Amino acid sequence: MLAGDNGINVVPVYGGVGYQQQLDAFRDGAQLVVGTPGRILDHLVRRNLSLDNLKVLIFDEADRMLSVGFYPDMVEVKRYLPRRIDGSYMFSATFPQSVLRLAEEFMYKPEFLSLSSAEADVSAIAHQFVEVQAMGKERKLIKLIELENPSSAIIFSNTKRNVEFIAALLSQFGFDAEGLTSDLTQNKREKLMARIKEGKLRFLVATDVAARGIDIPELSHVFMMEPPEDPESYVHRAGRTGRAGASGVAITMVDVIQKMELERIASRFKIKFEEIKNPTDEDVAKIIDERLTALLEKKFRKLTNLQRERAARFLPLVKKFAEEEDSMGLIAMLLDEIYQNTLHGKPAEPEARPEQPRQAKPKRNVPQAANPATVAEAAVMTEANTADGTSVADAGTRRPGPAKGTQREQGQGRPRRPKKQEQPKPERTQQAPKQEQPKQAAPQSEPQKESTGEKKRPRRRRRPRRRRS
Repeated sequence: MLAGDNGINVVPVYGGVGYQQQLDAFRDGAQLVVGTPGRILDHLVRRNLSLDNLKVLIFDEADRMLSVGFYPDMVEVKRYLPRRIDGSYMFSATFPQSVLRLAEEFMYKPEFLSLSSAEADVSAIAHQFVEVQAMGKERKLIKLIELENPSSAIIFSNTKRNVEFIAALLSQFGFDAEGLTSDLTQNKREKLMARIKEGKLRFLVATDVAARGIDIPELSHVFMMEPPEDPESYVHRAGRTGRAGASGVAITMVDVIQKMELERIASRFKIKFEEIKNPTDEDVAKIIDERLTALLEKKFRKLTNLQRERAARFLPLVKKFAEEEDSMGLIAMLLDEIYQNTLHGKPAEPEARPEQPRQAKPKRNVPQAANPATVAEAAVMTEANTADGTSVADAGTRRPGPAKGTQREQGQGRPRRPKKQEQPKPERTQQAPKQEQPKQAAPQSEPQKESTGEKKRPRRRRRPRRRRS
């Protein structure tokens, strides 16, 4: 309807499929390209796509693109963008610090527009819950983490035993997780606190008592294995995210009975909870497919010609493994090893720019005595060059001396020593040769030196006396 009778030529571009169909669509003419950053970067590198005539740039689901791991590809795509475009827009369901920095990096003076509520404050917390069975919550937690892919999170549980079990399960699954309880020794607690302060720990599993006074910078998610025993503790748990002008997510897992407790918390503190879908294996497989495809295409893009030729030798073997069901487990093992390496660290995100400290202006050395003649002399020295050849910068840093007839009479400070006046050098004069006694020519090895008019005269070489025969 907006494009008229002819419509708009839209080309979808995504990874995991062949290139030929997308190339044919480009040749037919593309007015709107919708795709993932990784596959768009592939076409830009191969020069199948040009962005010289780009008018509008849109980032849809910016928070999801960061969680999948598309940020490195987005930075590479930025190199191919023209300097000026008509408009750029970014849409996101949540606004953590990473999304706000992404907007600052790709947009010029971005303005925030909220479409969900009348509030203009982005520091909102999304309160969500998922109804699961009482048994097997730990497996649901792993699926939620894989779907959300948070940069950092705190996982709360009401008992020490569950904290230790959840931390051990996450570590065995490949996540960077540590448990914090009151049973930890002082040495282990100090090491754990050091990792938290340095931002090197991704997941912290703790109880309410053990987590008191701990602040993780830029915490994006808070997971609760069950509602807290004290309703006020929920506010303290969820309040650990969504700080410093960013948004956060607080997810609570409840069963049928615990759901009633969560409703009482909602009515008491006027919190609006959103129910999310119980994650399934199909949902996790879909998101893993997207991340692995982006990861492998990025790795293959950086290969040299020799490395690609070397990898082509295994194509018949891969085809053979794919045809046999028993051998497909070998390929799955290799893919799982690559995917597990991505679980140890945080997803790539825009880094925070360090604030540069303001440089203090240098203070001038002003004389303490309120003497108008001295102050006037200092002002003259800083505005013009001094008479003795000192530059303005040097004169401004020198301590002004006392004026004549002022400080010496009042007894303030030491008098200046008068400068030695340099005597002008006498001009060189040529002495007329005496006609009565002409001088003999000096030997060629030692030419005669001209008179320079200096006080010290050069020494004359004595002639040897002749012996009388």
